[in-house]
Amino acid sequence: MSDAAARAPLSASRGRKAGLPFIMVTIGIDVLSWGVIIPVYPKLLVAFAGGDVPGALWTGVFMTLFALIQLFASPLLGALSDAHGRRPVILIATAGLAADLLIMAFAQNLWWLLVTRVIHAVTAATHSTAAAYIADVTTPQERARAFGLMGAAFSFGFIVGPALGGLLGQVDLRLPFLVGAALAAVNVAYGYFVLPES
Repeated sequence: MSDAAARAPLSASRGRKAGLPFIMVTIGIDVLSWGVIIPVYPKLLVAFAGGDVPGALWTGVFMTLFALIQLFASPLLGALSDAHGRRPVILIATAGLAADLLIMAFAQNLWWLLVTRVIHAVTAATHSTAAAYIADVTTPQERARAFGLMGAAFSFGFIVGPALGGLLGQVDLRLPFLVGAALAAVNVAYGYFVLPES
């Protein structure tokens, strides 16, 4: 085997590993987009539902629905990424997340908010695909560290999201949605240029 042929798989592997920072950022933004609306979501639901008691009920419904949809959407996105590639699934889901948060920012009633919440649950369910990407591009020796970084990105979004949402919500209840949409849109543009197929 020639030196060039021997170096080709190594070069391809390095190129794919260049997408790992994007995967970590994507995980962080997915979780942040969920966390940033936590402080303001109940207030919107109370306003749309017409009171504290129905607002509290709808908050429980929305949170349960989000978790339930992610339970099914995450493996579905993983299966789609097996069939069509990790890159398109991650980029399309992230673009959908940006669009959904933007639409959610202008929701005018409870049902509009409910529909966007369902879409949000699907588009933010990229963890299985991200994990598959990491497994594709890392060696067994590197994998534990990479998954540890994925967990750190998740924790970062979970911690920073509600804090950021609380600060932004003091300015305007819709501002956290707009900031989340902007972050997701920037991430799509970033990923389009730096994320190779695994």
